[in-house]
Amino acid sequence: MTDTAGTPPGPDAPAGRRPTWLRWAALGASVVVLAAAGTGWWLYRKLDGNITTDARALAELKRYERERPAPVPRGGRNILLIGSDSRAGENAAYGRDQGTQRSDTTILLHLSARGHGVTAVSIPRDLMVDVPGCRTSGGERSAPRFAQFNLAFQIGGTACTIRTVEKLTDIRVDHHMVIDFHGFKDMVNAVGGVRVCVREPIDDPDARLRLRAGPQTLDGEEALGFVRARKSLGDGSDTERMDRQQEFLGALVTKMQSNGVLLNPTKLYPVLDAATRSLTTDPGLDSLKDLYDLARRLRSVPTEKVQFLTVPRKPYQADPNRDELVQPDAQRLFRRLRTDGPVAVVPTTGRDGDGTATPPTAPPTSGPTGGPTGGPTGGPTGAPGESGSPSPAPTYTGTNAAVSACP
Repeated sequence: MTDTAGTPPGPDAPAGRRPTWLRWAALGASVVVLAAAGTGWWLYRKLDGNITTDARALAELKRYERERPAPVPRGGRNILLIGSDSRAGENAAYGRDQGTQRSDTTILLHLSARGHGVTAVSIPRDLMVDVPGCRTSGGERSAPRFAQFNLAFQIGGTACTIRTVEKLTDIRVDHHMVIDFHGFKDMVNAVGGVRVCVREPIDDPDARLRLRAGPQTLDGEEALGFVRARKSLGDGSDTERMDRQQEFLGALVTKMQSNGVLLNPTKLYPVLDAATRSLTTDPGLDSLKDLYDLARRLRSVPTEKVQFLTVPRKPYQADPNRDELVQPDAQRLFRRLRTDGPVAVVPTTGRDGDGTATPPTAPPTSGPTGGPTGGPTGGPTGAPGESGSPSPAPTYTGTNAAVSACP
């Protein structure tokens, strides 16, 4: 007699007579699929729940909708990134909390809809600007004033900062993100550290930073000190600090793209977890799906098209410890961004006596009127739309993600 216990039944065999092992295999596969789906849903809900929604800023901005600039044409987007210097909670180790907070770092991120890439523009915290009347945390209305830029965040939080940026640039801010010290450190640690070039040894007790000169990989705590250090490095200016911040962000972009973080779920999850736990956004970016769509859009941009620069500025005439815009260069930059036009950057080789950056010598480019473009602050002589023909991309000093990392 032939043993057929392990032989698969024929196609006509009744379902109830199928071998036990086959039924158990099907059941096991079902359990695995359900467990994976349940785990995936749990992770999604966890990350989604990490994000804090800034509904208060949205409500305040709606009150001023009529005076806000028009959106960027053709689907371009502007996102305001704000680094909060609050010392509350886990950030108490970085100083005493006076009950207020200011924007330690503010970057206007422009995502082009016409293939021009991503342009990140730093706004100096000491830039003298017109701060509009804003609603304070206590519900009162402040008086408009001419003051340094980061006072807007202290007075009226995100909404006041956005209104100040829009008044300064005439550029519509579509979304905003606020991240604090602790979230920044966790993000850096989640990607395994970021490699930078340290040009000279650093020993800064205030920033809790001690580094040797040369290329090295910074962990979260070191990275925070690197982008925050000011008085003990170089000439102690906020200008040099912004240069380091831009260099570091470029290196971070390169690290995430080169390591395949955005394409690898096991690497992406810790980054998203770190980011979302310390992230406050407007309702348009307060879900994991919204952030993933944004990350996917950034992933498609080549690193050489991710560029960083600072608004053209110089020491303020009434107080050299403050800044003011250099015109007409600043307005040319703002016009390009709000019309989704191209902007070019070149490396900085030095600084003029007025504090503006000097681009390296290069052959002049013909502008729309036939004159050479460029100048002490890197701005062109022509402007978009002049002479009825397209103008060349204005050039400003800065860097891009492709050259930010250490060789």
